[in-house]
Amino acid sequence: MAGKTTDSESAGLSKATFAAGCFWCVEAVFQRVAGVAVVRSGYTGGRTDNPTYEDIGSGKTGHAEALEIDFDAQQVSFEDLLAIFWQIHDPTQLNRQGADVGTQYRSAIFYHDEAQRIAAENSKRQLVESGVPVVTQIEPAGKFYKAEAYHQDYYNRNAGSAYCTIVIEPKLRKLGLERALEKEIE
Repeated sequence: MAGKTTDSESAGLSKATFAAGCFWCVEAVFQRVAGVAVVRSGYTGGRTDNPTYEDIGSGKTGHAEALEIDFDAQQVSFEDLLAIFWQIHDPTQLNRQGADVGTQYRSAIFYHDEAQRIAAENSKRQLVESGVPVVTQIEPAGKFYKAEAYHQDYYNRNAGSAYCTIVIEPKLRKLGLERALEKEIE
């Protein structure tokens, strides 16, 4: 899985950008999805150029912790990625996920084209119509700022930490990705 967080050229790949709380949690999930080539943790949706993690933590930049995902649409569709997105966080919490509170932890889909916007709106509408009070924002993708190196590939580098075992591993198991987890541990 380690190759999925590089800055390599992603020619011929599509791009998706999601904010779903702490990027460490969701990065580990998307890295294990077949068809996902590259996952970058970073910041988007705000007004500050080149923000740092400390800037984001202030809540004054307007940015969200987010993932920029390069994927092969022949192997996994944007709609498939949306389905995963909805499952791995709580889209009913405004500006928080679990213990993480602030606008930087908001739920958002940053679309890259009209087809993604329509797919995002349709999937959100289906949840709302089923009775889920979704607060997820759907916005055009803007500049994405890659987070500091220590945020990249976080789970794969820190799998034994308490945070990873308590917060990230249950998400992997929920989506049936524990088989990928077990193979990495062997």
